[in-house]
Amino acid sequence: MAESNYILTQEGRVKLEEELHFLETVKRAEIGERIKVAREFGDISENSEYDDAKNEQGMMEARIAEISHILAEATVVTTPKRSSKVNIGSIVTVDMGGRERVFTIVGGAESDVAAGKISNESPVGAALLGRKKGDSIKTTGPTGREIEMTILKIEH
Repeated sequence: MAESNYILTQEGRVKLEEELHFLETVKRAEIGERIKVAREFGDISENSEYDDAKNEQGMMEARIAEISHILAEATVVTTPKRSSKVNIGSIVTVDMGGRERVFTIVGGAESDVAAGKISNESPVGAALLGRKKGDSIKTTGPTGREIEMTILKIEH
């Protein structure tokens, strides 16, 4: 949480707001009930159910604080509807070594590599920003390996 220049797309902001609402209402109540039930088991000094519920509560409260901080500090960017360049929020199809890959460029707070959402601060995301269809790019990946790619398509 050392970063304070968070960039979010509108979609990313909405998802964080939904997660925050869920944690503050549903999840807090569930964990509170688990703690209450675990207390009824008796001596809490040797009660693993109680310890587990308290640990989960601590992690949830930390996530609530993190989301609140991100939402308070974030700059929400809008993707231009008509642009020939890659921007935050763009969906970019690239050719990487003969394989087609599709990435959505997002701010660091909402990146999810498994879902194809890469940060504008990642080596690939930073290299793609501002580029146009047909551009060939070389960058160094997080492992130090050189990555070559060609932009095939940009969607907004």
